[in-house]
Amino acid sequence: MQGVGDRVQGVGLLRVLIAGGGTGGHVIPALAIAREVRDAYGAEVRFVGTARGLETRLVPEAGFPLELIHVGQLKNVSLATRVRTLLDLPMGILKCVTLLRSYRPQVVVGVGGYASGPAMLAAILLRVPTLAFEPNAAPGLANRLAGRFVTAAAVNFEETRRYFHGARVTGIPVREDFFSIAPKAGGASKRLLVFGGSQGARILNQIMPTILFPLLRDLAGLTVLHQSGPRTEAETRQAYLETGADESRWQVSAYLDDMPARFAEADLILCRSGASTMAELAAAGKASLLVPFAAATDDHQKKNAEVFVGADAGRMLLESELNSQALIDTLMEMLRDDAELKAMGEKARTLAHRDAVKEIGKMVRELAG
Repeated sequence: MQGVGDRVQGVGLLRVLIAGGGTGGHVIPALAIAREVRDAYGAEVRFVGTARGLETRLVPEAGFPLELIHVGQLKNVSLATRVRTLLDLPMGILKCVTLLRSYRPQVVVGVGGYASGPAMLAAILLRVPTLAFEPNAAPGLANRLAGRFVTAAAVNFEETRRYFHGARVTGIPVREDFFSIAPKAGGASKRLLVFGGSQGARILNQIMPTILFPLLRDLAGLTVLHQSGPRTEAETRQAYLETGADESRWQVSAYLDDMPARFAEADLILCRSGASTMAELAAAGKASLLVPFAAATDDHQKKNAEVFVGADAGRMLLESELNSQALIDTLMEMLRDDAELKAMGEKARTLAHRDAVKEIGKMVRELAG
């Protein structure tokens, strides 16, 4: 059988299909890869995703065509949802086969998420070269199933290579501004950044007000900036107000603009351990206290955090261990130890990959032949 990849050899224009999405952790790196292969190699890029993900907004805004397929979840869902997904899957694969035959990409890049599995399976069946992008320490279901059959893989952690054929450690694309953040000098005046991701972290929104007053009382030079997410901004701010803590020393915001600047101001970052956040911490060389999201698929946030803990680049508190006393004790210990904060930041920076998007772009070009 002659594959799509065989038929396009010798064609001058590089065509790339990027499949997957859902969350910002999938879509934002995918867009960085798309811009790189377009700008560096003159590639034409299309995306395939689902109607339920952020790609429906972010991909068209970035100027790339988007095809939609219908496919749902298989993990951590009810039996009825799983059955519906299995019934939808053949049609999703068939639509991707049709798309591949009409678009004729030289490479299909799977970034994880709902649409990644059907598109990668279709590409493998048609012998189109495939590149899996896996930002987490432990791959998601789609990448894990396709891992042994892909042509190559770009991963963020050395331990992830074992899941894939032809894997290289490239890191995750991160904005250049994060890499130019200078280390802080330490001293009495410190800034704690509490960062829950774009939607916030409910557990951090609930527990931080319970320790705010004693934390600020015992660390006289400390200020706190807390990103709550839009859904719970009002209640989080009200909880902060009710502590009676000096309002000039704390701020609650639904969103934070200019994240590199916010990272630069921080001495310590209390946050989740999603792959993109971890890459930003590494690029910025920032000390962190990581609270993995307990419901993350395949517990991948805990596995991400364990890489940092193993490298002495951060500390971790599991949600099951998280209470007011454990949090204030850990924060007080870390914020009082300038040497630990400095060493932790230096260790974090050793995990950064400044040229990640360039390396991934090169892999795409190599696979195209």
